[in-house]
Amino acid sequence: MSVIVVLALWQWGSSHVSGMLLPSPVEVIGKFLDPSWLARLMSALGQSLIQLALGFGLTLALAVPLGIVIGRSKLMRQMFEPLITAIYAIPPVAFVPFLVVWFGLFLEARVALVFLMSFFDVLIVMIAGARDVRRSLIDVGRSFGARNGQRLRLIVLPALMPFFVAALRVGSARAINGMITAELLFAAVNLGGLMKRSTQQFDTAALLSVVLLICLLGLVAQSLIAMFERRILHWHVRK
Repeated sequence: MSVIVVLALWQWGSSHVSGMLLPSPVEVIGKFLDPSWLARLMSALGQSLIQLALGFGLTLALAVPLGIVIGRSKLMRQMFEPLITAIYAIPPVAFVPFLVVWFGLFLEARVALVFLMSFFDVLIVMIAGARDVRRSLIDVGRSFGARNGQRLRLIVLPALMPFFVAALRVGSARAINGMITAELLFAAVNLGGLMKRSTQQFDTAALLSVVLLICLLGLVAQSLIAMFERRILHWHVRK
């Protein structure tokens, strides 16, 4: 229903302004489905997904275990939470000049920006999840003779799974934002390059077709995470 309302408002707005400023939904969808343009979109998307996978994969590999360690240790929280909070307050794009110096303008810099834009979101959610594990559950495991490793595997990690799914939801959206931001701020390539060239040519239908593809990418990512949640956390998912 909400999609229909948005499309209706979009169609109404496009009928009152120049097509250069706001093309109609029919024009945008027609451009999106044009075979030659669609082939360019899919090729650019494939390249964009490489840096997305590398950057977000690195985020998960580092932020998840680090969040668990910090969240489960009062000393670690006291040491690192002020630093994490201070860095998190800095807009990731503020690091772009440093990334250019350190990594250049190409794949490495784009991967680094995807990592920076998703790392702290995942880390903060995982820290909150690790702190949320009730001590009573740990005490029950200890009373049954469970060793540290067993308590981690059988109690802490299952209790953390809802927070891990939440971190996936938030982090994946931020990673997609980082992917597009990197392609616009560094060397204009892939989807960002198509957006920049469409802007230079005043082709707003092509520009909005790229935006539509990004929206679909985000929707697919969230749908896959929801499927994962229903499969792994069937005991937790609320209908």
